[in-house]
Amino acid sequence: MPAVTVENPLTLPRVAAPAEAVARPVLAVTTAPSGFEGEGFPVRRAFAGINYRYLDPFIMMDQMGEVDYAPGEPKGTPWHPHRGFETVTYIIDGIFDHQDSNGGGGTITNGDTQWMTAGSGLLHIEAPPESLVVSGGLFHGLQLWVNLPAKDKMMAPRYQDIRGGNVQLLTTPDGGALLRVIAGELDGNQGPGITHTPITMIHATLAPGAEITLPWREDFNGLAYVLAGRGAVGAERRPIQLGQTAVFGDGGSLTVRADEKQDSNAPDLEVVLLGGRPIREPMAHYGPFVMNTREELQQAFEDFQKGRLGTIPAVHGMTGSGPSEA
Repeated sequence: MPAVTVENPLTLPRVAAPAEAVARPVLAVTTAPSGFEGEGFPVRRAFAGINYRYLDPFIMMDQMGEVDYAPGEPKGTPWHPHRGFETVTYIIDGIFDHQDSNGGGGTITNGDTQWMTAGSGLLHIEAPPESLVVSGGLFHGLQLWVNLPAKDKMMAPRYQDIRGGNVQLLTTPDGGALLRVIAGELDGNQGPGITHTPITMIHATLAPGAEITLPWREDFNGLAYVLAGRGAVGAERRPIQLGQTAVFGDGGSLTVRADEKQDSNAPDLEVVLLGGRPIREPMAHYGPFVMNTREELQQAFEDFQKGRLGTIPAVHGMTGSGPSEA
């Protein structure tokens, strides 16, 4: 799991929660069920079973892989529409091609992020490049859906290409953790992702036995999802491991700790930390559309069926004959 790393974390800016910060309690730890997406690539549904009031403004998150494909096995998704939210695709290992009908797209690989604001709507495809299909290889990533407030749901689509080398790198006072700030802000350090809904997204790597206690905005919710390894969350040290999500309560800091002993295939604890300011608006979600009312959902499907969400371009070597629902 290389993503983005440094040889000596102690060369980086250091972050710690102030001593007077109120620790966030752990409200729940849930286990993600496994499933398949698109043409059949394996995913873990990180937020399954969590009440939406603890997720808002996040809608869903899939851990894609980790899977080591044999030649001919890599899979993606067919062309499909989106409206009313943002998709954030973060590739940890491997490579993925992206393209949308608004002209956005490209290839993202180890540590890169594609941030697509669907807004009023577009068509979108994600697929492994032909070279990976031929050779096979390791693939591992995340896709996060971030809601848009009603005032922004019909905004013009936008695409951000965030290279791994541009993320903000931080560490803890003892250098036991590497913090990659992909979006938002942590203790005055800003990540490159530009968000319409205020959020923070961090990929943290904790060495065995390391502990992080980070300042966390009190108006944000708090979530931690384990990509690999095992550890504990909260001051109460509630156990957590691969494929589990911790939901934090209110407070000004959150704590994650890596177990002293890790599995041989996961030498460190790898965790994604998420926080966002809740939108607190009605949400109507069905398939690839996230709106505020059922009527708006019906309009989105009608607009898609009538071709109003765009046409499939032939760029980056990707072609298609017509839109397909997914």
